[in-house]
Amino acid sequence: MTAAFADRLLGWFDRHGRHDLPWQHPRTPYRVWLSEIMLQQTQVATVIPYFERFVARFPDLDALAAADADEVLGLWSGLGYYARARNLHRAAGIMAERGVPETVEGWGELPGVGPSTAAAIVAQAFDRRAVILDGNVKRVLARHAAVDTPQEAAATGHRLWALADERTPPTRAADYTQAIMDLGATVCRRGTPRCEACPVREDCRARIEGRVAELPVRRRRKPRAVRERVLLWLEDDAGRLFLEKRPPSGIWGGLACLPVVETVGEADERLAAHGLARRDHWQALDRLRHVFSHFELAAEVMAASVNTASVAERPGEWHAVDDLANDPPVGLPAPVQKLIRKHGPRRR
Repeated sequence: MTAAFADRLLGWFDRHGRHDLPWQHPRTPYRVWLSEIMLQQTQVATVIPYFERFVARFPDLDALAAADADEVLGLWSGLGYYARARNLHRAAGIMAERGVPETVEGWGELPGVGPSTAAAIVAQAFDRRAVILDGNVKRVLARHAAVDTPQEAAATGHRLWALADERTPPTRAADYTQAIMDLGATVCRRGTPRCEACPVREDCRARIEGRVAELPVRRRRKPRAVRERVLLWLEDDAGRLFLEKRPPSGIWGGLACLPVVETVGEADERLAAHGLARRDHWQALDRLRHVFSHFELAAEVMAASVNTASVAERPGEWHAVDDLANDPPVGLPAPVQKLIRKHGPRRR
């Protein structure tokens, strides 16, 4: 008789699971919450250095709650999905006033914490039974039970939540949640699953039916729309670059960025709005392509030297290009920082 799903998975985890992740030592609610937010749509290997820098600067909840939002975004730069950082900062302020929740419902009331994230925090931080269903878990369960309806369908979601609940044991909550996430991340992988190493392969219907490659089922996505924009590289004689803060919502929300216009023809209008004047002709400096979740940005980077004499009362910020390239004092979108590192000061 086949042992219970959870028993086999926990036995595998004891031998092969990940036990040395930085947020596991010590495994406090603050560190678990921070890691779970960072791990949303981001792989462990990418998150680790960001997590370590973050907790070095903000070692506890009070430090994060008291921080300036720009500094939080600065440390988040390059990790993407910046709404996570804004929600993290907001949630820290709420918890600093109200206390740290200990229930799934309590965590779910905080900005940026969905049902699965809330359950993962409760299981990992308090070792209490809570049912999780992140992307890795969905893939494991869809294959093990041969769920062959599109992942995006509401009925599929209900089915997967039920399967997750059935398989979640009453004890060892922290270990089980880490185990099933590890299984999806390291064995039941999207493109190259390692079925021979899987502890639940014996009754995995996808393996038995030869359908591992086709499960889970996803609806065919429409091609991403392409948005064409122009980024303005405005540099003065001192080698300083002019940046604008992006609106709090939307792409690169809250970050400092090269001014963005829709066409080159709007560039001079934007300069006039900031009280700036070109000292030379526009020059094509580079092209930038960056993929977001729902569209692709195709941007031409146009450069000009500008006169800064009349900008004291105007919106925007001036920063030395060298400072932005090495250890930026503000949060920058990763593609913009790459541009800055590539081109450096243009002055001669």
